[in-house]
Amino acid sequence: MSDLATDPVTEPSVAEPKPAGRPHRFEALIATVGSVLLAIAMVWLIPPYAKDLMVGGVKPATIADPVHTIIGDGGDTTAQAWLVAWDGHSLLHGLRGLWATNAFYPEKYGLALNDSLFGYVPAGLIGTGVDAAILRYNILFVLAFALAFLGGYALLRQLGAGRVAAGVAGAALAYAPWRYGHVGHLNILSTGGITLAFAMLARGHGWSLTHGYRRDRVRPGWAVAGWLVAAWQVSLGFGIGLGFVYVLAVVGLGAVLGWLLRGRPPLTRGLVIGDLVGGLLFAATTLYFAYAYQQVRESYPAVTRSWDYIAAFSPTPRSLLVAPLFSLPLGELHNEARAALGNADNEKVMLCGYVLYLLAFGGLFLSAWSVRQRLVLLAGTVVGVLCALGTNGPLYRLIYLYVPGFDGSRTPGRLILWPTILLAILAAGFVTELARFAHRVTLPEFRTTAARVVTVPLLLLVLAEGLPDLAHVRLPAEPAAMAQATGPMIVLPSDDGIDSNIMLWSTAGFPTMVNGVASYNPPQRQAIRDVMQTFPSAASLDMLRQQGVRSVVVLRDRVVGTPFEAALSVPPMPGITRRDVGLDIIYDIS
Repeated sequence: MSDLATDPVTEPSVAEPKPAGRPHRFEALIATVGSVLLAIAMVWLIPPYAKDLMVGGVKPATIADPVHTIIGDGGDTTAQAWLVAWDGHSLLHGLRGLWATNAFYPEKYGLALNDSLFGYVPAGLIGTGVDAAILRYNILFVLAFALAFLGGYALLRQLGAGRVAAGVAGAALAYAPWRYGHVGHLNILSTGGITLAFAMLARGHGWSLTHGYRRDRVRPGWAVAGWLVAAWQVSLGFGIGLGFVYVLAVVGLGAVLGWLLRGRPPLTRGLVIGDLVGGLLFAATTLYFAYAYQQVRESYPAVTRSWDYIAAFSPTPRSLLVAPLFSLPLGELHNEARAALGNADNEKVMLCGYVLYLLAFGGLFLSAWSVRQRLVLLAGTVVGVLCALGTNGPLYRLIYLYVPGFDGSRTPGRLILWPTILLAILAAGFVTELARFAHRVTLPEFRTTAARVVTVPLLLLVLAEGLPDLAHVRLPAEPAAMAQATGPMIVLPSDDGIDSNIMLWSTAGFPTMVNGVASYNPPQRQAIRDVMQTFPSAASLDMLRQQGVRSVVVLRDRVVGTPFEAALSVPPMPGITRRDVGLDIIYDIS
């Protein structure tokens, strides 16, 4: 792995590059371990103490219990925890019924109603039950930030940036404020595989920004590894993966055109074979998951989003300056700014970081990258931002109409990932050149210190701006009635608010159930929700029997005050047997 961190222009100590020399053989190990430790500190340990300091000690800091509290809002996060648990459960059973899932009964492709997160299936193999699902999710949540940092660091080291500069890029990519608008979307936060794949592919092809293509630096094994990581990234889902597939295709096409324009310099046989094998594996993975999602599109044409619907989730140019609620330094300060964005403001905030903006701006004038490279990065950033504006920009309409798959996405603001990457590269170029400048103008005995003095504070500023303020929600224990009910079942109440919790509770045995929450609500699932508000009406019983549902579980403490409250007092009637289990009720349907 140390080769991945190898920089054509390496440096002494922290930041200052110098010609020749091999970076420390343990750099990759240090970067990996450091990324994990930093993520634990940034996401779990520092925020409660920082917030305690900000409020003057009014609310004493406490470290959350990772087994019994789930990070985030306790809504979408619980559904995501179920996803990973289901992936592991299905693999243990030979992948039978992977796409059907225990939730969303009787859907054949229920898993495809969400991003599958299948790439996390190894974690899903460890542990069983609700507590394991919560702990697993919390660990993966932290590791997603660690991988985002490591991927950014590896990419910039490969491109030619210094160590601190690469750290700045990694921090900007992992802890960009806009990411905290997606605290319930592990699929959106899991972006580290993108930059890591590009780093490995660049390494494998012997390419960097500082030296371009060098045949003696080609490493076919790294190219294959890059393709495998890219395939893994796609297996997490198309929420972020769809854009990645197209960007990777564009980059690949650009590389081929560049090779042709340069007179087709000779390529090693190993690299050609590696690209063919790796590219085919990536394509096969993409097509496998795309097939499942295509089945949903064919079954439910309404899953495509209308232009007006996308408009409701489209950011404005002001969004680039607005932080989400869960940003520790800026969240409360930007309450009014978020309110001005309208509904779904978490999908509209696109603040990449004020410090990152300043560093990237400096990188336009002082940089380790060439003027041409800087202009390309600037142009790419502008294009990326215009696409991320959705209906409020001039380019997204073209993507919506002509790029397959994007008509099923309602959230163009997530494309801000790509401008963030380009801004991070610009910023790293600035920090690298700043370290070089400090090195040149300082006496020899103080050069290393000077490079640190002018660069390390910039890294700390990026990290400080990127601190989150995340909730840790303690969830009630799973109802005993769910374990005793006969499946397929439906649990009442059923709506997008409670069903995510019910999905998490179902990890204790994975009973087959109608309940489930997804970004798209199939008509028949909404129909059964609606008719169950009249339970035990003849219409509700007819639908239950037609669907093959054998029991109805009523959660007494949740159903009061909802349209399903009448289910608490169902009179004796033929075909229904009532059982009281603890506080809850089971109605067996015959």
